[in-house]
Amino acid sequence: MQRITLLFAFLLIGNTVFGQSTKSKPNIVFIMADDLGYTDLGCYGNPYIRTPHIDALAKGGLRFTQAYSACPVCSPSRAAILTGKHPARLHLTNFIAGDRKDTASPLLPAPWTKYLAPSETTLAELVQRNGYQTGIVGKWHLGNGNADSTAPAAQGFSYDRVIARNGLDYYNYTITARGKTAFEDKGTHYLTDKLTDYAVEFIDQNKDQPFFLYLTYSAPHVMLVPRADKLKYYLNTYAIRSNGKFNPNYAAMIESMDDGVGRVMEQLAKHKLFDNTIVVFTSDNGGLGLPELGPTPTNLAPLRAWKGHVYEGGIRVPLIFWWKGQINAQTETANYITGTDFLPTFLEALNLGGQPASPDGQSFYRVLKNPDRPVDRGPIFWHYPHFSNQEGRPGAAIRWGDYKLVELYETGKLELYNLKQDISEQKDLSASLPDKTKELADALKKWRSAVKANMPVPNPAYKKL
Repeated sequence: MQRITLLFAFLLIGNTVFGQSTKSKPNIVFIMADDLGYTDLGCYGNPYIRTPHIDALAKGGLRFTQAYSACPVCSPSRAAILTGKHPARLHLTNFIAGDRKDTASPLLPAPWTKYLAPSETTLAELVQRNGYQTGIVGKWHLGNGNADSTAPAAQGFSYDRVIARNGLDYYNYTITARGKTAFEDKGTHYLTDKLTDYAVEFIDQNKDQPFFLYLTYSAPHVMLVPRADKLKYYLNTYAIRSNGKFNPNYAAMIESMDDGVGRVMEQLAKHKLFDNTIVVFTSDNGGLGLPELGPTPTNLAPLRAWKGHVYEGGIRVPLIFWWKGQINAQTETANYITGTDFLPTFLEALNLGGQPASPDGQSFYRVLKNPDRPVDRGPIFWHYPHFSNQEGRPGAAIRWGDYKLVELYETGKLELYNLKQDISEQKDLSASLPDKTKELADALKKWRSAVKANMPVPNPAYKKL
């Protein structure tokens, strides 16, 4: 690990040590973790989990402190990133194929679409039309079973190595390419490492042409299955140092993913692509802060709640942008952005004019160039009309400036928070600021109508006590 770390750090501070690619179109390497909490990286304040490569990425680029996923669960947030459309507009509002109900609730979950519609245009399709090679490695989670029409190949990816079976077990899984088995493991190849192998392969194959690599790790999603050599360190030192706040298995899984980031960066350096590649690291939603398929993985403090909730712990995510020569090193921004903003940002960064506009996203390219300058993003919205596996209830939220309103669909209750003063969402201001509460509630209602959001429906079996 140290060899890769030292090389990576050297590359970050060097100007032209490894030369420069002659390609004019910048590559995109978009790396996404699965259920990684906001405070689970060293560069976001975690003193226990070793993430030197991701930390180096942050040191060499721009770190966002107020980045959000478009939904508190995975499939909708991924759809938003790829299409620039809000999950509520897509009617893809839950993880595929979640369908949890609560018979004691007055509401049933809203009807929803359990795949990304083939008619939707993705970022992969847009860049492919402009001469890019496109690849997905890892978790797709937007398809309708084995239907070819909703597979990555139908959504613009020329190369796909996706987890097709049992991605929750890191030593027992199947990887497919174009719907056919490419690799099947029965206990020998750690899944995170295998995905990195494919990412390296894709870069090797496309080093001489512009490419978009969408690397979507399954880590650190449960089940918590680490490599034994990684776990040993945390078992020996971790429990005492962390006072039980974090899980050693979870930490070891994140470290393996961090090693993968290091290998990807080494490959870019090897092919002299550092000066012409945008690298992004983020998570699909918040971390998991309660037991599910095993012990609790992580602690989201100071954020409230976790994955499956529209409170900050479920939707605030780490986000790092690295673009050598274009983004200043060691920078940070408090401007808030959301998942629908990626597509228009990439289109502006790649200078791909004349493309379909994102109806819900706004480019934050100007933030990449001037992170200290406050930007009026306007309102961002969440709509989760479901019961999550993580105790989340049907609800919605809007953030506009420093204020955030949460609406609980079962009761109609409204909660108002000032996130600048109360990041933990502990002091409800709705009673003391009725005008602000009404302003945000009206804006949320108007937005739901505009995107034709599907709402929860009455539960005919509900009996009010």
